[in-house]
Amino acid sequence: MKTLPKRIAVNGGGYIAVEFAHIFAGFGAEVTLGCRSGLVLRGFDPDLREEVQAGLGKHGIAVHHGVPEATRTTDGIEFRIGDHRQQVDLAMAAIGRDPVTPGLGLVEAGVQLDAAGAITVDEWSRSNVDHIFAVGDVTGRVALTPVAIREGHAVADTLFGNRPTPIHHHLIPTAVFSQPAAACIGMSEPMARDKGHDLVVFRARFRPMRYTLSGRDENVLIKVIVDKATDKVLGLHMVGPDAPEIVQAAAIAITMGATKADLDRTFALHPTTGEELVLLR
Repeated sequence: MKTLPKRIAVNGGGYIAVEFAHIFAGFGAEVTLGCRSGLVLRGFDPDLREEVQAGLGKHGIAVHHGVPEATRTTDGIEFRIGDHRQQVDLAMAAIGRDPVTPGLGLVEAGVQLDAAGAITVDEWSRSNVDHIFAVGDVTGRVALTPVAIREGHAVADTLFGNRPTPIHHHLIPTAVFSQPAAACIGMSEPMARDKGHDLVVFRARFRPMRYTLSGRDENVLIKVIVDKATDKVLGLHMVGPDAPEIVQAAAIAITMGATKADLDRTFALHPTTGEELVLLR
């Protein structure tokens, strides 16, 4: 685009929709986000979703819920969602992607595909044809760049490094670069309960110290989900400044099987946002 559209509608409620809504709003555009579900970021922990959606509103982004439609008109584009009607200059679709596998000869080679056209693979990234492997978005597992890179490393180690390396996707740290950013690893609270865990949930919501003088209206949310029987940390969810950096470091401990007691006996590094992670009681 050569110029910045003044009015932009973003269709979607996932990573890309939320991030681009903030980007366009930061440039000064009037942004509307159309989301089918009641909160953005479907699949994330409910507390994290609520905090991110509140952040959209604080940055002047209007969020409407329903099934969005966009139609070209002589005045631009009419964006419709529920009872809301609006003329915009640009409509952006951020509703996900399907693997582009047609034309690759996979069917002719006997490779099994799922209903969306993704290549079906096992924990070794091997398809049903023994000598054909697949990694990344084309497998329909987890469509994140670092996951694709890790899957590729694992296949290379297995085939050429004499280090058989399976891939399991249950502990993937991930971030949404909203304002403030959100990040998490492990199970959400509903997911953990659905799996039968008896939980102890620790959460804190506070204004970070860096904003005490400026009075900036931006909070931090930290939520730790613990299995009551084993004391094992099942999930960490965070919204706030530096959340991705904090969760990336904490992900090492959680991947190693950290317990709440492990967090509790760790000294706090004061004054930081991350110290709340070891002070939750």
